[in-house]
Amino acid sequence: MATDYDAPRKTDDDLNEDSIEELKSRRVDKSSSSVDVDETEQAEGFELPGADLSGEELSVRVLPKQADEFTCGRCFLVHHRSQLAKEVGGTMICTECAA
Repeated sequence: MATDYDAPRKTDDDLNEDSIEELKSRRVDKSSSSVDVDETEQAEGFELPGADLSGEELSVRVLPKQADEFTCGRCFLVHHRSQLAKEVGGTMICTECAA
């Protein structure tokens, strides 16, 4: 950003007065532009822990583990072979868990 060094500089008092006036104008602007939001409508989209989901049907397609993937013995996530860090006693460990 370009700076005009020939412009008169403001003193600390001028800066404080400007900022107070700006804050007051912002407060008035914010209160006039507020939108009423119905909290009950907004809360309907949230699921509480322990909610009964027995009637819900999942729409996720689950693929079996591919030939180039492995299951980490610590985090139990399926990773690509490129993320294999080590194998300890037949248990494969991913790079994230090995760190």
